Amino acid sequence: MSAVASFSSLTSSPQFLRSVLWLDAATGAATGALQLLLTGLLASLLGLPETLLVASGWAIFGYVAAIGFIATRQFVPVPLVWLLIGANLLWVLGCLALLLGDFVTPTLAGKVFIAVQAVAVGLLAEMQWVGLRKATVQPGW
Repeated sequence: MSAVASFSSLTSSPQFLRSVLWLDAATGAATGALQLLLTGLLASLLGLPETLLVASGWAIFGYVAAIGFIATRQFVPVPLVWLLIGANLLWVLGCLALLLGDFVTPTLAGKVFIAVQAVAVGLLAEMQWVGLRKATVQPGW
């Protein structure tokens, strides 16, 4: 079986969207915890302000809580998944603004940290979108 056929069968699974949501929650929780527990170390290593790391860490936990609510519904509420996709795309834009703007002066490690977040979050938004397209529409929540 080719990689394309394999991915197509994976995305056709009724559990694909829910699995992507849990992946997003797990990676978000890990990133948020990292930023909140190692704020000082990360600030010096990445060249990012502590306030940015703390504020974004807490924002990530709010996002993870929203995913938890959505992923535990009997039927995944499509409008709320669209909100998650929008939030992910806003996160990507925020990362790009940090990389291209004059808001912060990250170190090389900081630039990599921000770029990896932008790519990972963009891929998660894409997978959520694919999951919505492939999901069978279910009535109600």
